Amino acid sequence: MKKWFLNWGWIAVYAVVLAISVLIIAGAGHEPIEEKQAEKVTITFRHFWIKEHDRQMLNIVEDVVAQFQETHPNVKVNFEGMDQTVHREQKLKSEMVTGTPPDMFVLFGGAEIEPYVRSNRLMDLTDFLEGNGLKEQFQDLHLWTFDNHIYGLPIEGNAEPLFYNKEIFDDLGLEPPETLEDLNKVIDVLIAHGITPFALGNEERWPAAIFAHYLMDRYAGPGLINELVQGDESLSFQNPSYWKAFKQLKSWIDENAFYPPANDLSTEEAIERFTNGEAAMYLNGSWDINLFHNERAPAGFQNQVGVIPFPSLTEGGNRSIAGGYTIGIGLSSNLEESKWEAAQELLKSLYTEEVQRRIVYEASRIPSMKITYDSEKTGPVFAQVVEMMEQSNQSFVPYDNVLPPEVNKTFLKVLEEMIRKRVKPEEALEQIQHTSEQYWQLRRSSLLSETDGGAGW
Repeated sequence: MKKWFLNWGWIAVYAVVLAISVLIIAGAGHEPIEEKQAEKVTITFRHFWIKEHDRQMLNIVEDVVAQFQETHPNVKVNFEGMDQTVHREQKLKSEMVTGTPPDMFVLFGGAEIEPYVRSNRLMDLTDFLEGNGLKEQFQDLHLWTFDNHIYGLPIEGNAEPLFYNKEIFDDLGLEPPETLEDLNKVIDVLIAHGITPFALGNEERWPAAIFAHYLMDRYAGPGLINELVQGDESLSFQNPSYWKAFKQLKSWIDENAFYPPANDLSTEEAIERFTNGEAAMYLNGSWDINLFHNERAPAGFQNQVGVIPFPSLTEGGNRSIAGGYTIGIGLSSNLEESKWEAAQELLKSLYTEEVQRRIVYEASRIPSMKITYDSEKTGPVFAQVVEMMEQSNQSFVPYDNVLPPEVNKTFLKVLEEMIRKRVKPEEALEQIQHTSEQYWQLRRSSLLSETDGGAGW
């Protein structure tokens, strides 16, 4: 009995040793796979949703990023916010020159990204879209498409209507203006009653451009700007139509039609003037709708807001709406394979029907993808914006998205100077034209350099 027990004891010990040896060998044999599965990937993702009116968008994307990291434990997303102007005009431009942009970033489609595309700094997403069946799910990709290739994806759509306080208008017996003449009469009545016509917060410089591009569109029509931004040397910003547009803007500035000091007010501060009844109208984007019913706005204020297109030059004339699918996400073209694979997965998490519905219901933003949603749940202002867009068969891309970046910089600067009453309309247009000529001279030299084998940034 003792001998039998000892034999089985040695057999048990031998089995344990053998099992451990097998595990060690197996572990050694599969080490490359385990290391690959555990490989850590870090993606940098920069956004500019740092203002109060972007809080809901930030919350939505933060949720998506957090859920993505839970389901992809080997991926870390460094999600950082930056002031929009600093990101667009300073940081990203310099990073694109040096080839060191973040892995993912929020940006504007159209003219702003064209230099990045030409310099091969943006990832081509065409195959990604087609491979995942996403291409036909977007409302409009033309601002992100160059030479039939797609270099970014819009995350939301927008429109730039004229919001007005229906209660103030009713109290003063005013009708929503349909023409610029009507609007000028409304402005006169409002000023006579001590009410500022427009709440304008031009701290970021682009809000004043909304007034300018609407007036330029109304006086000149939609065709002129499209030819100017293509570098047509036979045309000039110094033309009679644009002079009339800038002269009209100057008359509003001289009449104090904008809440002072417009250049120093933020978007949030301007909207407070509107929601508190200190200003009767607000011209800006549909992205601001959520501030009409936040904790700072009077209860029920959103029910007092009317939404109309910017007035036409004459009765029955052009009332096209500025807007489009301009805000989106792009990727750096120099992503290594592991980052590119992770970024694709994150993109698929961001561009879903569920996320788009949250953008509609929670952020009051127009969806960039073809989805269905319940209009009863969107609130009265959003519903009016959508109805206005559906009734309009004309739209144009905001000028700050079609002007070449350097020309747009001058465009915004001269508008700031006009509001400060330092520049006259003819001087403002002269400066824009001068910058445009310089830009196209450099652009043609750059194209020639590329033809001759140069880099051509």
